[in-house]
Amino acid sequence: MPIVVVATMKAKPESVDAVRDACKQAIEAVHSEPGCDLYALHEADGTFVFVEQWTDADALTAHSQAPAVATLFGTVGELLDGAPDIKMLQPVVGGDPAKGALRP
Repeated sequence: MPIVVVATMKAKPESVDAVRDACKQAIEAVHSEPGCDLYALHEADGTFVFVEQWTDADALTAHSQAPAVATLFGTVGELLDGAPDIKMLQPVVGGDPAKGALRP
């Protein structure tokens, strides 16, 4: 079963551009990781949100130990206003199943 992750990071006001750049650098490497179905970055008012979908728990575990993640968090650690908020989610489907869940 695919695993959906939402990871939110709030940049310090003076660090928004640096955090955005570090996130964008990580994206290409993560897209090449086995089991990555979706790794999409969104931004609003200095808050960066990654919406992710992994094929299974093994793919997510490998991602969490991958060099791209270590580099990203090593770069942005001091630039964030607080710790990242990372949530693993399960779909709660209602209505049209095709519109009620992420899909690869």
